[in-house]
Amino acid sequence: MRRKVRQQIARDQRRIQRRLDRENRRRADSGKPVLEGTGARYEIASRLRAVGAGGLGLIHQMARSLGLIEAIDKRVHLLRFHLPYHESDHVINIAYNLLAGGECLEHLELLRNDESYMDMLGACRIPDPTTAGDFCRRFRCQADIDALQAAINETSLRAWKQQPDEFFEHAYIDADGTMVDASPTSQGADFSHKRRFCYHPLIVTLANTGEVLSLENRPGPRPSSEGAAARLDEAIALVRRAGFRSVTMRGDTDFSQSEYLDSWDQAGVRFVFGYACYENLLETADSLPDSAWRRLDRDEKYTIKTEPRTRPINIRELAAVKRNYRNIHLLEENVAEFDYKPSRCETSFRIVVVRKLVTHEKGQDLLYPEIRYFFYVTNRRDVTAREIVRLANTRCAQERIIGQLKSGVECLRAPLDNLHSNWAYMVCAALAWNLSKWFALLIPVNARWGKKHREEKRAVLTMNFRNFVAAFMRVPAQVVKTSRKVKLRLLACNIWQHVFFRGLDGVRALE
Repeated sequence: MRRKVRQQIARDQRRIQRRLDRENRRRADSGKPVLEGTGARYEIASRLRAVGAGGLGLIHQMARSLGLIEAIDKRVHLLRFHLPYHESDHVINIAYNLLAGGECLEHLELLRNDESYMDMLGACRIPDPTTAGDFCRRFRCQADIDALQAAINETSLRAWKQQPDEFFEHAYIDADGTMVDASPTSQGADFSHKRRFCYHPLIVTLANTGEVLSLENRPGPRPSSEGAAARLDEAIALVRRAGFRSVTMRGDTDFSQSEYLDSWDQAGVRFVFGYACYENLLETADSLPDSAWRRLDRDEKYTIKTEPRTRPINIRELAAVKRNYRNIHLLEENVAEFDYKPSRCETSFRIVVVRKLVTHEKGQDLLYPEIRYFFYVTNRRDVTAREIVRLANTRCAQERIIGQLKSGVECLRAPLDNLHSNWAYMVCAALAWNLSKWFALLIPVNARWGKKHREEKRAVLTMNFRNFVAAFMRVPAQVVKTSRKVKLRLLACNIWQHVFFRGLDGVRALE
């Protein structure tokens, strides 16, 4: 970061702090609300031009430095003539719309009528919503979409290449399915087992960074694990190509596909999958001696930084008792393990079983106790059974990623009319999520401030998408056009501005 920029950020922070301190000293009630208003008048600037999403200039610079634009144009060939748009223009236009705060294709109309926005990107025009939809309809087969995903993953390799050696110690690949509601006229959609007319996308992510490695759209009634083995193999090849020394795959019971476990084990791939409660497994668990069971101690959800506080009253519990509703209480958890050979495997694998003792109550009356079993299959024997359970449970972080893709990025939706066009839109829109992760990965860590910088980098990497957009994208900036270049002057400051400029340094280092 330049010395002048660092001084300006420090000056702005001191000014804000003085303002807060000045207001804190005013203890007396003035009789007026704090937000009293100024009676400001509105005018249209005649010469000054500004853009609300000033951070997108940095993202576009990053996309060019990582070779994303060239990779898309090299691999994706859908347009016979480029008049004037290339394939990369359409793809990044959809992603930038979401990074700029848009939520649907119709919001592209606001951006294409924003002269400052187009000046920031160096564009004479950008595709309108109808043109963007027509481009997605040009994806007529899976091979076209796979080419786009390959271009995005190729860019991920360049972002990972900038990471320190410890980054490549272990890759955790997660897979899960979710449901996306479709319109009544959407071709390829169907009713799911929950009677929702929808699509059923399969999503494969890298838990280390949260990036989407693969997204495959499917009709609603398809099983969660359908096609998962091939997508997981592609993800394994990608992370090994990047240089990860170990790979662990995780998934729920639908993804414990026993016909593939032998091949993954022979290839040196580790896995931790949930496993169905078959009758023979239940009998084996019931027959284990008491000495085989160990108490399962869960990790603390968070570390208390100040002083411990009194646990709040469980209002839901009181309401359930008052209304005489049925309720379930967990009393204790124990863990054990044994070897087991699935019917479709030639190798015996490790089964870790969790036994939960729960009670069913109605109001204040105890109805009956119950023992529940949860099974996990794994080929990892280098860690304890408790650690296997922890690994399986932390896979639930992918649920958060899917939730962000649905309600944060707004990419898991079906705005078009058939399976492949909606699939293409989901992949283009998910690129916005990956771009936010690449930006976090490129933030440099100064050795002098190593601990602080690593904490900030981790905070940006795990940040909710809407928070990321508010902190780094929706930054008002003046657009100054000169004869040879365009300058962006930030017009407001926030608490992440110093990280923004460090990220800019990391992007410039790629050039």
